[in-house]
Amino acid sequence: MGGAGADLARMRSLTAELNRHIYAYHVQDAPTIPDAEYDRMFVELQALEAVHPEAISNDSPPFRVGAAP
Repeated sequence: MGGAGADLARMRSLTAELNRHIYAYHVQDAPTIPDAEYDRMFVELQALEAVHPEAISNDSPPFRVGAAP
């Protein structure tokens, strides 16, 4: 898998991973990674979503507002 397929797989992976970290931080009050690492992944996801807006999922951290859906 390469190109767009790899990007889409990475987007799904980043979304799932970021959502796990968000839950651990905000719900469990138990951060699992340093803020800088979270920020790096968040920015990477934003960049991929800018290239592939058609593939943005409903649970994408950059597009969620407020509580989880």
